[in-house]
Amino acid sequence: MAAGKEIRGKIKSVENTKKITKAMEMVAASKMRKAQDRMRHARPYSDKVRNIAANLGKANPEYTHPFMKVNDAKTVGFIVVTTDKGLCGGMNTNVLRGVTTKLRELQGAGVTTQAVAIGNKGLGFLNRIGAQVVSHVTQLGDTPHLEKLIGPVKVLLDAYAQGKVSAVYLSYTKFINTMKQEPVVERLLPLSDETLKADAGQPGWDYIYEPDAQTVIDELLVRYVEGLVYQAVAENMASEQSARMVAMKSATDNAGNVIAELRLVYNKTRQAAITKELSEIVAGAAAV
Repeated sequence: MAAGKEIRGKIKSVENTKKITKAMEMVAASKMRKAQDRMRHARPYSDKVRNIAANLGKANPEYTHPFMKVNDAKTVGFIVVTTDKGLCGGMNTNVLRGVTTKLRELQGAGVTTQAVAIGNKGLGFLNRIGAQVVSHVTQLGDTPHLEKLIGPVKVLLDAYAQGKVSAVYLSYTKFINTMKQEPVVERLLPLSDETLKADAGQPGWDYIYEPDAQTVIDELLVRYVEGLVYQAVAENMASEQSARMVAMKSATDNAGNVIAELRLVYNKTRQAAITKELSEIVAGAAAV
């Protein structure tokens, strides 16, 4: 019964793995609800800032913020948002594949690239492919804090404002629902007129500016861009927990199927051993 003992050992090992994946599934489900609430609460902030900035821009058409100007530089920046941990299916792979495609397209056109990595997985990937990583932030935990994101992201924002970068792209995983997450690579800068368009049906208004309109617009647009980056990180975290929950549920189900197959093989092996022993006893009795 050496084979039977080996199979019993495999069953025990898979059962232990199943317990771990089930626990991870339950933890991810708990964190997923909090991450989704955080993501939904962040959306109105960026929408309101965008709406105010649009009305300010309409009231002061003579001033154009550097974030809305098109630069002629031969360098493009990327903000790559990924997770710090794995075990979340193909989520990181999908968004990094989109980044790779865009990088190859730009490099084919003779454009150099710079990158800001948010998350361990993206940082490791960018280092492996030899991309120029100008700043990074990792270990954000389960709750993203804007003050941790501002420093690394400001490197690219300042470079764009100074005309050293012609565009900034933001790549992350957009949360659709619990079962579906979509990789996104979208242009963050320059801000287009369509992006900063006031909501239809709402009347335009003017403000009393302190100290002046230009300073207020400058601060608002910086806050707006930072809000977009924070929203992307919040969406990515909600997607991470959803993807991890689904991946761990799939792993738990697969472990159950493997255990059932191993038990079937064990029972067949045990039955064959018993049948063999009975045949030997019968043959011995007949010989006597």
